[in-house]
Amino acid sequence: MSGKSGRPRLRNDRPDAFAALADLTRRHLLEKLTAGERSVSELMADLAVTQAAVSQHLKVLRDAGLVEVRPEGRHRLYRLRPEGLAEPREWLTDLERFWKERLKSLRDVLDETEIETGSEHEPEAAPPA
Repeated sequence: MSGKSGRPRLRNDRPDAFAALADLTRRHLLEKLTAGERSVSELMADLAVTQAAVSQHLKVLRDAGLVEVRPEGRHRLYRLRPEGLAEPREWLTDLERFWKERLKSLRDVLDETEIETGSEHEPEAAPPA
């Protein structure tokens, strides 16, 4: 389901964390926030984008539940919301489990084949130089 902006949205109309994480600049901002709260000016320090662009990226991250903001005087401080990463983390864990099981099944089949044929896969010697 898509919202007005064309961004994928979940059923509760919150932007999808995966869509928010798809952008390199937003991933960079999240990495910077792992060190703690940061203002927009601190976050944009090594980025070649405008403050307005960083603010837009932060809005996407905030709407997706990946960061939260706290006003402090004239500044707004952003911090990471680790619980916002739960869905992508669970998805990656399930995917990793799937591939580990598939690779183990393949290994078992190859081991069975070696036992049945009596052959073992030895690495080939390097050709003489």
